[in-house]
Amino acid sequence: MTAKLTVVGLGSGNPDRLTLGIVKKLQTASAVYVRTAEHPAMSALRELGIESVSFDGLYESLSSFPEVYEAITERLLETAKNAPEETEIVYAVPGHPMVAESAVSKLRERCPEAGIALTILGGESFLDEAFVRLGFDPIEGFQLLDASGIRSHQLQPELHTLIGQIYDGFTASETKLCLMEMYPPEYEVVVGHALGVEGEERIHRVPLYELDRLEGYGNLSLVYIPASREETSRRRTFARLHEIVGILRSPEGCPWDREQTHDSLRKNLIEETYEVLETIDQDDPDHMREELGDLLLQIMLHAQMEEELGTFNVYDVIEGLNDKLIFRHPHVFGDMSASDAGEALQNWEGMKAEEKRRKGLQPETESALSGVPRDLPALMKAYKLQKKASKVGFDWDNSTDVLAKIREEIDELQEAIEAGASADEQILELGDLLFASANLARFIGADPEEALTRTNRKFVSRFHYIEERLRSAGTRVEDSSLEEMERLWQEAKTQERKG
Repeated sequence: MTAKLTVVGLGSGNPDRLTLGIVKKLQTASAVYVRTAEHPAMSALRELGIESVSFDGLYESLSSFPEVYEAITERLLETAKNAPEETEIVYAVPGHPMVAESAVSKLRERCPEAGIALTILGGESFLDEAFVRLGFDPIEGFQLLDASGIRSHQLQPELHTLIGQIYDGFTASETKLCLMEMYPPEYEVVVGHALGVEGEERIHRVPLYELDRLEGYGNLSLVYIPASREETSRRRTFARLHEIVGILRSPEGCPWDREQTHDSLRKNLIEETYEVLETIDQDDPDHMREELGDLLLQIMLHAQMEEELGTFNVYDVIEGLNDKLIFRHPHVFGDMSASDAGEALQNWEGMKAEEKRRKGLQPETESALSGVPRDLPALMKAYKLQKKASKVGFDWDNSTDVLAKIREEIDELQEAIEAGASADEQILELGDLLFASANLARFIGADPEEALTRTNRKFVSRFHYIEERLRSAGTRVEDSSLEEMERLWQEAKTQERKG
């Protein structure tokens, strides 16, 4: 039988709040360890003649808090194992042992394995003082976050939020940056130091952007963000977007939105996709942000329609996407490796095939061309079909052979035109030429859609130059000769090279 290990809480800071039972436990303990001696209750313990050993030195010798808490856990376990039987070792922590005490959580997991009897005695938590001193009722909705691991996706403006473990100005700065991803810079927050400790308590109400400009952060500091049901506080949340789309589709919502179906919105989805692509081509981040929002709306509307039918909702879509991304990236989330993009793509394709097997499909029996969407733009579809065919060896040896094929297709098209072939025959020959051109794009490492898009932009730019030059001369393209327009076209090309 090993020694007993008891964890007690020293309360939020006011020595008068220590319970009689905890004081007695500390007085009768064989040995007392404290996480930190930097706590207001420690002076009262010394007056009572209670000697203790602190772990403050670990904070100085180790580089991170997780390392500190692991070292504390190991030290206590080793001490309890080597202590005489039936002795009691007490570990005292600030506040309540089950609130923001990682070492205590580790002890709860590992003491049973080590055969050590663990007892935990509560103490007044800093939460108790926060509820009183800051004046909010947690039943209205409340969350407690750790400044050292806070992430913006955890923030819920409609809840009262306390952030603990803000030890210094750097932590306050990191916390501010995280909060500003959700809250406006002017949002009022409350900083509390040593709440409930007589003569030491300080409470500051400041706009969020001043959070890291305050001084005095330490072991007893926290930040409180009051709950807000204002629209301005929720408008950056995905939940609010989901709510708005649901309202638009509701009987009390918008008549136009209610009437839409998957089929009626099909063209909108395509148009919004191309508008996003246009902002990418124009390298216009502000416009891109707006167009991505329009595209997201289309996704939300389609998901909302299915939610109304009870088939799935947008959160099911997100779950499926998360699962797919993790499963198809074993070199990131698993034990596989990928030294370059090629290996990463190979892993991706391998996991796609495995997904199909798990669904009862047999990817080995599928066509090598399967998986190319039916309604892709023709040039893009040709490119993807050729890529898939090349993976199984159905391909040209080099770009020279492809160029020869293009010349062959040009000759066949010319023959069809000169021979007066039917319109359908000429169209087929033109298609062959375009298909061969798309194949060449793959050999030179170009995307045919992007190549043609660039040429389209170049054409528009040069034609606008012609229009502007003619306009400045008091005429229009409709009234100009082909020779004059060709001269200005060449002039535009010269200006491009100079630019």
